[in-house]
Amino acid sequence: MKQAIGKFLEYLRSVKYSSPHTVLNYGKDLEQFVAYLSPPGAPPPSLSGGTHTVIREFVGYLHDSGLQKSSIARKLASLRSFFKYCVREGMLKENPARLVPTPKLPKRIPAVLSAEEMNGFLDQLAEMNQPSFGTRPGSRNRPQVAAPASTKRLSTLADNGLLLRRDRALLELLYAAGLRVSELTGLNLVDLEQKERVLRVRGKGNKERIVPYGTKAYEALEKYWPLREQLLLQSARGGGRLRAAPHTEAVFLNYAGRRLTQRSVGRIVKKYVRLVNVNWDLHPHSLRHAFATHLLADGADLRAIQELLGHQSLSTTQKYTHASIRQLMDIYDKSHPHA
Repeated sequence: MKQAIGKFLEYLRSVKYSSPHTVLNYGKDLEQFVAYLSPPGAPPPSLSGGTHTVIREFVGYLHDSGLQKSSIARKLASLRSFFKYCVREGMLKENPARLVPTPKLPKRIPAVLSAEEMNGFLDQLAEMNQPSFGTRPGSRNRPQVAAPASTKRLSTLADNGLLLRRDRALLELLYAAGLRVSELTGLNLVDLEQKERVLRVRGKGNKERIVPYGTKAYEALEKYWPLREQLLLQSARGGGRLRAAPHTEAVFLNYAGRRLTQRSVGRIVKKYVRLVNVNWDLHPHSLRHAFATHLLADGADLRAIQELLGHQSLSTTQKYTHASIRQLMDIYDKSHPHA
């Protein structure tokens, strides 16, 4: 079984072009299943040992261990995919996990900021360093007022406005193009058509799609480019000694001139959200949810949103219709005299 798992993971990497994160999770799930089948001192399990009954017992074991239904469903999906691969390669005659039922999951509606809240959040980032950035063209027609206390704190904590330029650019782009965080960190300079304001995005399964982005993201990127060059120069010099070649092709860099990681993007989002509004529970994917929901609320076609998000199935995109309906219900409750 261990040899078959190794071949399956290599198939995911080289044929399916699955992300490293996906391959890692599949590997962990299958390793846990192997450990369940082979207690300490027992020989490694054979591939035929993963019967329908054993898989049901494994699911029961996970449930008794207090694992959430969503985690159990993911591990069961990993087993299904693995055994399906084994059947296709002629290692097994049938998939023993096929008939094991998936735990029923509650339908979740993604929490989404309203368009006004999202605009206010991004506008605060744009106003933090106005004296050093100069007048911001194409502003959202907001009156010039004194910066709020949260804005002043934010400006102080963002390395005197230098890394703030990068952070604002990546936040604007996450929302403007509805990117997954892996797609954002994987962007290279050749993927940007700045004149046309479009991105070439590599999504799940290494599938490419073209996504436009708006004026605000374009302006934020224009202010970020000089900082990016500065980060590359500092990294190359390395205090008088030449360091390893920086990731010169990456769009978003860290302070060391290397490609920004997904974990770093998560920390950046949490940092600014916490300083603007401590009651918001947002993460990078929340901006993707907001992108889709706000497009739908403003009349965009569901098929077009599917293309922009890079969803393979329309049913995945349809969850945003529920989020939009919830927003309409909130507006109704606040506005209708007899609500």
